[in-house]
Amino acid sequence: MIPVLEFVLGIAVLVYSAEKLIGYLVGVASRWAISLFLIAVVFTGIEFDDLAFGIVLNLEDLSNVALGTVIGTTVAMTGVVLAIAAIVAPTPVDVPTSYLVLFVAAPVVMYALALAGVLTILTGVVLVLLFVAFVGWVAYREYSSRRPVWRNAELYEQIDNVKVGAATGGGGTATATLTGGGDRSSDDAPSSTGGGHRGFDLPEDLKVDQGFLKARAQSPAVTILFAVIALIGLVVGAVVAGQGTEGILDEFAIDGTVFGVTIATLALSIEDIFLTAEPQRRGAPEIAMANVVGSVVFSVTGKLGIILLVGGAITVDQSVLVWHLPALIAMTLIAALFISSGRLLRWHGFVLLGLYVIYFITSLVSFGGVPLDD
Repeated sequence: MIPVLEFVLGIAVLVYSAEKLIGYLVGVASRWAISLFLIAVVFTGIEFDDLAFGIVLNLEDLSNVALGTVIGTTVAMTGVVLAIAAIVAPTPVDVPTSYLVLFVAAPVVMYALALAGVLTILTGVVLVLLFVAFVGWVAYREYSSRRPVWRNAELYEQIDNVKVGAATGGGGTATATLTGGGDRSSDDAPSSTGGGHRGFDLPEDLKVDQGFLKARAQSPAVTILFAVIALIGLVVGAVVAGQGTEGILDEFAIDGTVFGVTIATLALSIEDIFLTAEPQRRGAPEIAMANVVGSVVFSVTGKLGIILLVGGAITVDQSVLVWHLPALIAMTLIAALFISSGRLLRWHGFVLLGLYVIYFITSLVSFGGVPLDD
């Protein structure tokens, strides 16, 4: 019974923290006028819990398992996380081509380095520098292209102005009937009369979110603090949910079966699932795409590089070269093609999920196991 309670508690903390983190990331981007995509890459793409786990495995002379976690979580990022997000919340997306090129190139670079048969400390230095270069390029690209900090920022500023004008008198009246949970009622398009503010209509696909409005109202320092706290809560919730899942698998004696490992995969990916599907549902797909793109690039560059620097060299098994890394490259390329279409559709999700199932079964049957967090 205790494992079930752990799982439920972990999921509750995870959902709450994810909801808050999404809102505060929008708040940080709005208050500091920094690209939401860049903020999300830093906050969600760099996965500290997975990084710590990989370092511990390598220090404990479980280098193959450490490499397996890098590959397994990266394949699951497109085959499970992005797939479920597309199925649950299909949405328009706008990711620059250069980001998608780096998204696909990162696993290719890892494969090229792995062909030497061993990943050394020097390899780790190269990989870490590549991730730093990736973040630097995103920062430069977002700034130089003058991309909006958030696609709906100007509309939310108009809503803020209308509400302020209504509260202070503003020379006229204003109405803005907003509903929680990311939805709006049929009469919530703000309008005004008189000389204070001009009326405007909200786009049909815009979901006015009270959490975004509240986060934008906070001071910059407070917004960052709350975002960090929400990120910590997200990690804690994922850890507790993972422990509960492990206990459930042991209690019902299904550990090691296909069913058990599948449940474990979903549990270990649930943090990223929430950070991908939920932002799309709430009208901030920038966070979702930054989480997927940033996590994949970080996993095969920065995370693997730090694991090598701290724990030492890793010998690459032949199955990694002939199956797991080629599968990772193929999944990433297909995901990039879907994202580049400008809109994630449900059938995209079903294709990615189907390919992951094929990868999973083939790995289990032909290669003796699936590289996953244990």
